[in-house]
Amino acid sequence: MGQYRDAWKRSIESPNEFWGEAAAGVSWYHEPTVVLDDSQAPLYRWFSDGVMNTCYNALDRHVEAGRGTQRALIYDSPVTGVKRAYSYDELLDEVSRFAGVLTSLGVKRGDRVVIYMPMIPQALMAMLACARIGAVHSVVFGGFAAHELAMRIDDAAPKIVVSASCGIEVNRVIEYKPLLDAALAEATHQPDGCVIVQRPEAIATMQPGRDHDWDELIAAASPEPCVPLAATDPLYVLYTSGTTGRPKGVVRDNGGHAVALTWSMPNIYDTAAGEVFWAASDVGWVVGHSYIVYAPLLAGATTLLYEGKPVGTPDAGAYWRVIAEWGVKTLFTAPTGFRAVKREDPEGKLIKQYDLSKFRYLFLAGERLDPETYTWASDRLKVPVIDHWWQTETGWPVAANLMGLEAMAVKPGSPTVPVPGFDVQIFSESGERVGPDNEGLILIKLPLPPGCMVGVWGDDQKFADTYLRHTPGYYLTGDGGHYDQDGYLFVMGRVDDVINVAGHRLSTGEIEEIIASHPDVAECAVIGVADTLKGQVPRGLAVLKNGVDRDHDTIAAELVQKVRDQLGAVASLRQVDIVGALPKTRSGKVLRKSMRAIADGVDMPVPSTIDNPATLDALRAVLRPEG
Repeated sequence: MGQYRDAWKRSIESPNEFWGEAAAGVSWYHEPTVVLDDSQAPLYRWFSDGVMNTCYNALDRHVEAGRGTQRALIYDSPVTGVKRAYSYDELLDEVSRFAGVLTSLGVKRGDRVVIYMPMIPQALMAMLACARIGAVHSVVFGGFAAHELAMRIDDAAPKIVVSASCGIEVNRVIEYKPLLDAALAEATHQPDGCVIVQRPEAIATMQPGRDHDWDELIAAASPEPCVPLAATDPLYVLYTSGTTGRPKGVVRDNGGHAVALTWSMPNIYDTAAGEVFWAASDVGWVVGHSYIVYAPLLAGATTLLYEGKPVGTPDAGAYWRVIAEWGVKTLFTAPTGFRAVKREDPEGKLIKQYDLSKFRYLFLAGERLDPETYTWASDRLKVPVIDHWWQTETGWPVAANLMGLEAMAVKPGSPTVPVPGFDVQIFSESGERVGPDNEGLILIKLPLPPGCMVGVWGDDQKFADTYLRHTPGYYLTGDGGHYDQDGYLFVMGRVDDVINVAGHRLSTGEIEEIIASHPDVAECAVIGVADTLKGQVPRGLAVLKNGVDRDHDTIAAELVQKVRDQLGAVASLRQVDIVGALPKTRSGKVLRKSMRAIADGVDMPVPSTIDNPATLDALRAVLRPEG
């Protein structure tokens, strides 16, 4: 760990020096003389007197450097059959002309633009166009319910909304325009206009005077140059999913964001200019913001925008087809996608049909990577499988195996070590630091490095109350975990996924690891349910691999016994139900909180982020059969 340790130690002990050097990877109109501004601590800012433009760094500078003909963006849409590659020249032209569209509609520096779009190139272009003119974009996941969209429109108060006529799932078309119309009918704030991309799968009805056709506006637009911006100017607002009441908008700035993401590409992901990087996420989530849109382009790499699923478009070989066809070096996705692939093709037979010779790394994040999924992917792909951990609020990895700085031995279940800039510490409930192998609350000592959230939109007090008040001088992650004796970090999940069984604190993630290691199990979830005697007891739900036809009761009994054998009777796991699927958000996170509420008989609304409402409904009969 020598090279890594040196870098991490320097980033913590000499942050001005470390991040000042990293800032040299960004082009500035006015180079910052102040690296870390602590004048308003604990609200720290980075590069406070620097002037730059994120879009210039993502596009213009690469064209000026003579690499305009290199591929910047690959669009691969198995749901429509469309494939297209854009060079840096072509992408710059599209973005600068849509920036001209926005300015013609009255959008200026500091105005907000809500983007409510599917996975099409225009979504990425709209984001970069906002960055180009200093508008603050707020991307809302395409297909969100009208009420959720209305709340975000009211909070962000956008000048313009950019949307599309529809999104396309595996076997259905989701019309966006009626959802947008309903949201605007509900919202108090009304934008000056809407720009709509008309897709042939569903043509939207336009409201004269308010709605504008993307293609018509682009055809008449003049290119718009980059606007010099303060490094501390906001780049975007991204609302955390599943909020109630007023949404919580995470604010990201321009300068710190560009420096952190530019540093991350070679050091964490070992990705250089010209190489193909694929983040199989959605632009509506933070992974899409950071590693579909911004980081690959800041690095001069080629980013891949995929409109499809890991299975069903057309089969469980979708990942391998895309990797082989476009020469992908690095894939970054969520473990849930790989569990879906593993379930459909447990032996990995489809992998052998494709040439993956250019494929070097698989990065997984978004939820805990269970050792079973890690082992399956590692054994079959024969490339490093890298678990890493981060949050919407941090914007880039907190802990990772830094493949471009110093690749380390993998420990299944661990995202390895804190990334330089992140001083990650474990605290007990009583507020004291704990040593190795002791579970506790994961905190990050302030200041957070560049690229992390700088506030909550319109509510600095909410930012302080939510993240900074718990332990003065530290950022509250909301996750629990521990270090081992070798300094590897283990993140066991949200602290509300720790259950208290007769005074014994147990991690549901630890129980899930044991269940997932059973050869018949594709994926699983463990929740804590109320118990009159012990306070809480764990309850397991397991999805079996495709083709498993053994008796479900037998498998359930084996799972209960397996947990008892490995964790002991203290776990008190007595029931595991075999189910067809687990309810998840559109980003792939299992809805454990909703399942706990059902099991405990709590009336709780179905989250707006749910991807498969029918799955949650089916589980009601399992979790509360008397209801």
